[in-house]
Amino acid sequence: MRRAGLGDGAQGGNYVASGYSVYEEENEHLQEGLRAKVAALKHLSIDIGQEVKYQNKMLDDMDTDFDSTGGLLGATMGRLKLLSRGSQTRIFCYVLLFALFVFFVLYWVIRLR
Repeated sequence: MRRAGLGDGAQGGNYVASGYSVYEEENEHLQEGLRAKVAALKHLSIDIGQEVKYQNKMLDDMDTDFDSTGGLLGATMGRLKLLSRGSQTRIFCYVLLFALFVFFVLYWVIRLR
């Protein structure tokens, strides 16, 4: 095996004595450390990607729910507007009947104690 600047490789003593093998071993050790870090980053980025997909799905579901709730609230507001356009005395009668019902229930609950 011939290395640049180290002769023809037949002299094993010069190769070891030059300190080249120490540097090569250190490079291999650092390479293994770098491989481990790259593998950890790869797994982490895959996990982050899966979490992002899950969060996007959840946000899409929430968006759908909010849209349906918005439609429901819009219909309710439409009914309230329709009710408010009617006679004010009718609304007043409904409120008065509701208040009487609540007072009757409270009186009944207190009386049973």
